[in-house]
Amino acid sequence: MAKVKYYYDPEKLAFLKIRPKKFKYLRNVFLFILSSAIFGILGLFILINTNILQTPKEKVQEREIAEFKTNYLLLNKKLDLLAEVLNEIEVRDNDIYRAYFNTAPIPEEQRKSGLGGINRYRAFAGLTNEKILVTTNEKMDVLSKQIAIQSESLDDIIELAKGKEAFLASIPAIQPVKNEDLKRMASGYGYRSDPFTKIKKFHAGMDFSAETGTPVYATGDGKVIRANNQLSGYGNLIEIDHGYGYLTRYAHLYKYNTKQGQSVKRGDIIGYIGSTGRSSGPHLHYEVHYQGNVVNPLNYYYGDISAKEFELLSQEANQENQSLD
Repeated sequence: MAKVKYYYDPEKLAFLKIRPKKFKYLRNVFLFILSSAIFGILGLFILINTNILQTPKEKVQEREIAEFKTNYLLLNKKLDLLAEVLNEIEVRDNDIYRAYFNTAPIPEEQRKSGLGGINRYRAFAGLTNEKILVTTNEKMDVLSKQIAIQSESLDDIIELAKGKEAFLASIPAIQPVKNEDLKRMASGYGYRSDPFTKIKKFHAGMDFSAETGTPVYATGDGKVIRANNQLSGYGNLIEIDHGYGYLTRYAHLYKYNTKQGQSVKRGDIIGYIGSTGRSSGPHLHYEVHYQGNVVNPLNYYYGDISAKEFELLSQEANQENQSLD
């Protein structure tokens, strides 16, 4: 109950009730309603922005959102690590693998080129964690493109390696006669005394002296393009085209173990030593040709002899003795 206030009226010599003015009363009522509304709105705002009124479902959703955010941050760190690893592979690809196979490296601008497209990530616009979502998806897209380019590059490297393997297998790289089968290495490449005329002339190959019937081996992979005695002075002759500009000749054979058109592998027995054609005794005359020019076979024995054996062979081959053909 409101407290009643009085005042003393000297004219009436009595205490009278104080009656408030109507305007003041309305003002007080308005101020009360206004202050109540302000406090109500403030209280509602506080309640909305705190966990006091959260339902159990909302609390679960909040935890899930926090977990998703953490997982996205962890995923970004993993993507950064993958990017570092991929960059290392790209460096090795350009500086080692492609350098080894003498092929041009993939330009950096090609590896790092943009993905194109306008507003590629507009689906994430307006979402609470838009920045994290866009950053993560950007990294994934860039990595996917880099991986695709690197995968294609590795496919190219594999094909280059296969070609390199075929090239290495085709180069003449072993002696055509085994050391244990040799009587001696009779004559080397260069000017030698002719066994018939005794005049020095250029000897285009190396002579390996051995008994008739000693196996002769293909010195590299290739295709037999000649197995006949139609080249003057060579007797029974085998020619192998190894590709890549290489050709080898095996002359004065006793008999053949292959035929024209046949493919052979390094180490295959292709014939047997004899003394056919212009020959002064059983031996193999062996020649190596590169790009149409005859070259010293001594430089092509690295595949099956040691450094010491090569030194001894070199000493014998460089003696200015008499050839056997």
